[in-house]
Amino acid sequence: MVVADFSRILAGPLATQTLADLGAEVIKIERPGAGDDTRTWGPPWAADGTATYFQSVNRNKRSLALDLKNPDDCELARRLVRRADVVIDNFIPGTLDRAGLSDDEIHALNPRAVIGRISGFGSAGGRERPGYDFVVQALGGLMHITGARDGEAMKVGVALVDILSAKDLTIGVLAALRRRETTGTGTLVEVNLLSSLQGALANQIQAVIGAGAEPTRIGNTHPSICPYETLRCGEGELAVAIGNDAQFSRFCGELGVAELANDERFATNPARVANRDALRPLLEEALQSASALDWEKRLTALNLAVGHVATIAEGITLAQDLGIDPVVALHRDGVDSNGVRHPVRYTPEFDTPALGPPALDADGEQLRAQLEADSPTTTCPTPDSPTPPATAS
Repeated sequence: MVVADFSRILAGPLATQTLADLGAEVIKIERPGAGDDTRTWGPPWAADGTATYFQSVNRNKRSLALDLKNPDDCELARRLVRRADVVIDNFIPGTLDRAGLSDDEIHALNPRAVIGRISGFGSAGGRERPGYDFVVQALGGLMHITGARDGEAMKVGVALVDILSAKDLTIGVLAALRRRETTGTGTLVEVNLLSSLQGALANQIQAVIGAGAEPTRIGNTHPSICPYETLRCGEGELAVAIGNDAQFSRFCGELGVAELANDERFATNPARVANRDALRPLLEEALQSASALDWEKRLTALNLAVGHVATIAEGITLAQDLGIDPVVALHRDGVDSNGVRHPVRYTPEFDTPALGPPALDADGEQLRAQLEADSPTTTCPTPDSPTPPATAS
């Protein structure tokens, strides 16, 4: 399967990297001399000088530099589209039209092509509005419910909306490819950041839709479960997720405050939710006798869901200790690098590629020769000016 990848930054490239991990031949179209913006998004830089941001979403791809304002390069892009099973972009809707690659023109060239597009706010009233993950977190309500109860609204610590959109697009493309087996024709698959965020707000957005109840910031607590939060220990913080009354009884017993499980204020989950402000200091007082790491060991032994607040590096070590190796070794053109392993496992295992991210136009000579050997398409228009991507974070 061939994927013509006109996307850049994060959301689109993550979707196409997922397809590449699954064995697709992904050809990444980049601007000559500059490439994907994230090639310069550092520090941090890998040992070979590559921006780790770029590394995170561009493995297992081939790079071809094309100037879509140049008629000859535009013609090569059209020939690539004619070969492709999937065409991905994350420009403002209509941008590729000026390169002779509107949806209708793509399907005229290749009726079986699945077109995948990520925009910020859809192709109707928000088509001209650029989509930055940070801004969508604000507009979609995620920041409104993230942060301390009395603190400022906070974004999530990674561009989560872009990542959710990438996963949504991947699912949609795979569904469209399956549908093509029956219909023989391609489909336009559209995803926008705002819809992906709203689809992921789950119980929080359903509270608004189903009950007219607007969630607010409650820090690390849970609106419906208690204790389900971080608690201060003698050293460090412990994330505690107590799902039922029996677990709460075991939890209190190990902390040496078994009487709390029989206190009418805390005996049931609804009572604990109603009296969480009274419960928290009592639990934190008991937790002062040991570190978060010590409590984690003791409480995990009782089959309770707890964990100290760890760094990303500590999380990698934990996964390795548990036999869930999160790191994959990559090799390309004599350069060794590592990436985060795709989270889906298969039994028996898929034979997946392990190529590091490409240098700009690394495969240009070979790909140009292949595309120039194809028969020409119709005349390619010359775009007036470049347009920024619809998703830019």
